[in-house]
Amino acid sequence: MYKRILLAYDGSDAGQKALLDCREVAQWSGAELFLVAVMPSAMSFVGLEGGVYDVELEERERAKYQAILQDGLRRLEQTGHPARGEVVTGEAVEEITRYARKVEANLIIVGHKHLDSWAARWWRGSISGALIEHSPCSVLAVITS
Repeated sequence: MYKRILLAYDGSDAGQKALLDCREVAQWSGAELFLVAVMPSAMSFVGLEGGVYDVELEERERAKYQAILQDGLRRLEQTGHPARGEVVTGEAVEEITRYARKVEANLIIVGHKHLDSWAARWWRGSISGALIEHSPCSVLAVITS
């Protein structure tokens, strides 16, 4: 039985569908809920022009991810499912698995949208697929079209 569920939440359509499924699984199992929003590291914001670190850009990005996290927490709270959450910085799979270990999650739920072209799938990669390989617990990928 799942007692501690972690939702990797990014506010996307797939993430919002995963949020709905997360509520249902939590209600069914009586689980404690956690949300994590992963902000890319500051080096991801550096453009082709070189290593100019923009503190203001990082602050805007952090505020954006904090708003995404707060939206998810608010949606859960409105349906009677209080949750705790955090914005973390780094590579998505590493940070999600690290946070899952930190909160001792039994299940990670992540939204997944099928991409149309093989090139898009190759270029973007699959966070949900990589999570399955690296996760310390079960992973539920909620599929959207």
